[in-house]
Amino acid sequence: MSVAGTAVLVLGPVLLGALTQRATGLGLALVGAPFLVAILGPRDGVSFGNALQVLLCAVVLARTWRGTDLRSAGLLLAGALVTVPVGAWVVGVLPEGPLLVVVGLLAIGAVVVSLVPRLGGWMNGRPGAVGAGAVAGFVNAAAGVGGPMISAFALARRWSTDVFVPTAQLVLLVVNLLALLGKGVPRLAPAVWGTGLVALAAGVVLGDVVHRRLDPVTARRAVVVLALMGGLATVVRGVLSL
Repeated sequence: MSVAGTAVLVLGPVLLGALTQRATGLGLALVGAPFLVAILGPRDGVSFGNALQVLLCAVVLARTWRGTDLRSAGLLLAGALVTVPVGAWVVGVLPEGPLLVVVGLLAIGAVVVSLVPRLGGWMNGRPGAVGAGAVAGFVNAAAGVGGPMISAFALARRWSTDVFVPTAQLVLLVVNLLALLGKGVPRLAPAVWGTGLVALAAGVVLGDVVHRRLDPVTARRAVVVLALMGGLATVVRGVLSL
């Protein structure tokens, strides 16, 4: 595929992912990561998603930081610090076909976890918070989709949106930065980087508008549907590559 074609394909997932993340607190990893993996391959796709997540989380956190639950964020990060290197190692060891299947299944599984609050019941208490962070760190480093585990944790703690959004951004910012440092910045064409950054900025601006107008329930349903489609597409590509 040409560089221009790749850049065009990257535009949609990043724009929609940034929009939904600004509007609901999650989105780029769920919506964008599976499609980026399908477009760029498992290693570059996940690393590119990690880099964009660092920037996006920093922007959203700067706008919402007052509601951050620092204690819970610290416990989640304590678990993630242990497992991020493991997830980064998995990305470097598995061949492309199996890794695509694993990444796609992890994306689908993470979405399912976010939809079933009962699965988050074990996360009550300090050990549960550390465990949730550990799972989120591994999945995020390996597949770029740590957000749903934090979402399940938030459901177990019954956080309001005002607490969830900034706390999730803080945790994901650190986790994605660690994953990026462990794997390195992907070597992509300047056109791909430029398109990704423009799409990210546009998504944040549009997300501000959507956040004020869109019903949160409708927004979450849209994220879930798109994420499941992206995860399934990644699994199919991986199976075809075996």
